Amino acid sequence: MKIVVADKISERGIELLRETGWEIVLPTAAALASEIVNADGLIVRSATKVTSALLDRAEKLRVVGRAGVGVDNVDMDAATHRGVLVMNTPGGNAVSVAEHTFALLLALARGVAQSNAAIHAGRWEKTSSGMELRGKTLGLVGLGRVGSEVARRARALEMKVLAYDPYVTPAAARELDVELISFEDLLKRSDVVSLHTALSATTEKIINAAALAQMKKGARLINCARGELIDEAALAEALRSGHLSGAAVDTFAQEPPKDSPLIGLPNLIATPHIAGSTAEAQEEVGTLIALQVRDYLTEGLIRNAVNMPALSAEQYRRLRPYLELGERLGAFVAQAATSASFSRIRIRYAGEPAELGSHVIRSAVLIGILNSVLDEKVNLVNASQAAAARGLIVEETTRRRERGFPNTLEVAVENGGHALTVEGTVAQDGSPRILLLDGIELEAPLEGTLLLTRNRDVPGVIGKIGTALGNLGVNIATFALGRRQPVHGAEAVALVRLDGVVDSSVVQTIRAIPSITEAKLVRLAEAAKLNSQTA
Repeated sequence: MKIVVADKISERGIELLRETGWEIVLPTAAALASEIVNADGLIVRSATKVTSALLDRAEKLRVVGRAGVGVDNVDMDAATHRGVLVMNTPGGNAVSVAEHTFALLLALARGVAQSNAAIHAGRWEKTSSGMELRGKTLGLVGLGRVGSEVARRARALEMKVLAYDPYVTPAAARELDVELISFEDLLKRSDVVSLHTALSATTEKIINAAALAQMKKGARLINCARGELIDEAALAEALRSGHLSGAAVDTFAQEPPKDSPLIGLPNLIATPHIAGSTAEAQEEVGTLIALQVRDYLTEGLIRNAVNMPALSAEQYRRLRPYLELGERLGAFVAQAATSASFSRIRIRYAGEPAELGSHVIRSAVLIGILNSVLDEKVNLVNASQAAAARGLIVEETTRRRERGFPNTLEVAVENGGHALTVEGTVAQDGSPRILLLDGIELEAPLEGTLLLTRNRDVPGVIGKIGTALGNLGVNIATFALGRRQPVHGAEAVALVRLDGVVDSSVVQTIRAIPSITEAKLVRLAEAAKLNSQTA
């Protein structure tokens, strides 16, 4: 494989990638567009912009790894549409960002920057006063990895800590000795407000003129998250008017901040987006992203994914056989259905498939279905999006464990009044097997070239199928039979696995047999090949 590392990461991360024997390319900015064409993976930090145009050139790209937290430099919609997994490294630089937050907080509280400037200007200004942090209230907007690290350190300084985070439970906040409150109350009660939330449509300019007006007169503001969280013009006015005594920012809406109204204000401390840029943090995130990209491309293990649910190593180990089962069942129904166009897909989970993560198995089923009928192939990242774009209705239900096969997956496709339903399971040896076809018990392996026939249950049909295949020089590997009820002339089905390369013309010969009502070839990949596609 070929991995393009567009921005500088730790040497340890580069070494981990090179140990795979893959081609590792560290291009200049000018060479990136040409190197990305045949790349399997791309690793960036914040400098490289992964645009839709760049992704258009990346014909083989499967994963973008962001060494850091923010992914606003990656066109997420374009990546998801193209089936490119995007992953980041949340928490890798959490301690560094938290410590930088306190560097800015202490500098604000004691006027460090102003005193330093005065000394260098030849002034000895001992009359300057500062603020003790002990007993003061710190309000955290966001109580994720960084916010939690800040909270721990604030408690050590005997500060009272408040937090606004709609995604954190009260129990988690209590463990940190943090009081969860509304955003408005946090603004009114805090002596210092510190931002540690992701950028989204709901958080963009969360600190605007109205929010600043609710803050205490003389309060301070710190931002070590994303520059776009603040309306810079409103903050500049609050600092000039004295409503806020000071602010410290590590990020700007536009970087470098050429035209920011904040530049030049005496009560603003600014650093150039370096909160997470310690040697320790860069070593950590560089190593983490290299491991994540390597494990995804070699094993299909998904960690810290941004555009699909992430899986732990244990979750993936247990889920992987059901992902394979789901993809094979999807491919089976797509090829065996009466019509190649579907309006509705139904998926039912029982046992482990329901418990482990039906959201990912759903995507695997859609891969099998869509890749059987579309020229543009899909994968776990974009399968749901591709189904939605084509107006497919996907219904999912769970049921209790049944019969002697407790862990099952049922897939059905429907178009108008026509429907086809198959149910399968994973055998003890890990192989996927079909159990039911349209309610008829029929146990058979789900791999290779399968001849599906329907016939009236009368004597001699099985022998005629075997004779016809023998005359064509086609060998039978397995032969599974089932019937709806033991009544002469009732519907029966057969699923015959055929050896070797089988021409589709065999179907015409089988259809010519009296009592055969339907015959189709279903082609499923061998296990090793399918595992690679699913991963």
